[in-house]
Amino acid sequence: MMSGQTILAIGSGAFLGAVFRAYLNGVVNHHLPHTLPFGTLSVNLLGSFMIGSLLAYFTHTTLFSVPMKSFLTTGFLGGLTTYSTFAMETFLLLSGGHLLMAMVNMALNTFGTVAMAASGYYLFSRHLA
Repeated sequence: MMSGQTILAIGSGAFLGAVFRAYLNGVVNHHLPHTLPFGTLSVNLLGSFMIGSLLAYFTHTTLFSVPMKSFLTTGFLGGLTTYSTFAMETFLLLSGGHLLMAMVNMALNTFGTVAMAASGYYLFSRHLA
C-alpha cells in the first residue's frame, strides 16, 4: 500500500514531467521540423537515459526516500515519457540474461503499442465521423 506522501509525490512529479514534455516537444519540433517526430524521440531518449541514470544512482546510495524516488521515476519520468520504464525493464531483462523475453518485450511494446494506437484511432474515427 502506498502512503499518501508517495501518492502526492507521484502526482506532482507527473504534472511537472508532462509540462516539461510538452515544452521540450514544442521546442525541439520548432527547431527540427521534420516528418520524424524528433520532439517525441527526444523526450523518450532523455527519459530513458534519466531512468537508467537514476536507477544506477539509487543502487549506490540511500540518500533518497521512497516518496522522492517515486517523484523522480514514476512521477516525473512517467509524466515525461513512459518509454523510459519500457527501456529500463528491457535493459533489466537483457542484463539478467533473459534475451528471448527482452526481445518479446521489445516487439510487443514497439509493434503492439503502434497497433493499439492505430486500432483506437480507426475505431473512434469511424464513430466520430
